[in-house]
Amino acid sequence: MRHFLLGRLALLVPTLAGVLAVTFLLLYVAPGDPVQAMVGERADSSTIARLRAELHLDDPLPLQFVRYVGGVVRGDLGTSYITRRPILDDLLERFPATLELAGAAMLFAAVTGISLGIYSAWRPGGLADRLGAVAAYLAVSFPVYWVGLLLILLFAVTLRWLPPSGARGPRYLILPALTLGMRSVAVVSRMTRAAMREMLGADFVRTARAKGLGEVRVVLRHAFRNALLPVLTVLGLDFGSYLTGSILTETIFSWPGVGRYVLTAIEKRDLPAIQGSILFLSVVFVLVNLLTDVLYAKVDPRVEY
Repeated sequence: MRHFLLGRLALLVPTLAGVLAVTFLLLYVAPGDPVQAMVGERADSSTIARLRAELHLDDPLPLQFVRYVGGVVRGDLGTSYITRRPILDDLLERFPATLELAGAAMLFAAVTGISLGIYSAWRPGGLADRLGAVAAYLAVSFPVYWVGLLLILLFAVTLRWLPPSGARGPRYLILPALTLGMRSVAVVSRMTRAAMREMLGADFVRTARAKGLGEVRVVLRHAFRNALLPVLTVLGLDFGSYLTGSILTETIFSWPGVGRYVLTAIEKRDLPAIQGSILFLSVVFVLVNLLTDVLYAKVDPRVEY
């Protein structure tokens, strides 16, 4: 296990180096002037020239890249053009909100999806199984922004049960968590059902039933534990996606997380903030995948690295 962790951490360096290089080059060849976005269209040419010199945007591109890499190595992701604050401070200030939203969405997706999958596999062809299949197909087909707007219209505007936006308490977390986790519920439920159907027909499950063990114990302890690995893979990937790709959900519900920060940086062409955010989220995604791999050994001791 130790050698596996060291190897994965060593692979983190070239992966992030590639992300950094590609992001830097793509952003600098993209159209638009970040200084123009900062000062507006009415700024005079002397002000624009002075700001470009202060931000070192007139330096050769290789020199800018070397300067940026040096800052990243020191833990400095640069300073935002818009907030005028260190980008790492901005991200760390907003990341707890994103983590809270991702955790709530994952809890909803895991509990609901796994429960539906287990019951559908236990009673295949029943009403719950057929309804679950239809709901899963619909949930996968609907885009996130449409689901979010529909939930706001139903629960906030029509029924007035929940607030439509903001982050001032647990009630404000319900709608964005449902929106973010809806698609994962569909995927997890279908994945759990398929894995459980395979395990319930295995020889060790028939042996457990022949020994007189209760059905709940056979299903949950014997079949589900062996069916958990593919489900854990889906949950790990989805959780990484929640942490790094919740821009639409955070925007719809005005959630003060990293996603809204990235969207604002893109709109304002805040190049250092975009670069720092992508690098930060890449680290988060890689670490989540590493944690998922480590959990494999906890779920199934037969897994070897």
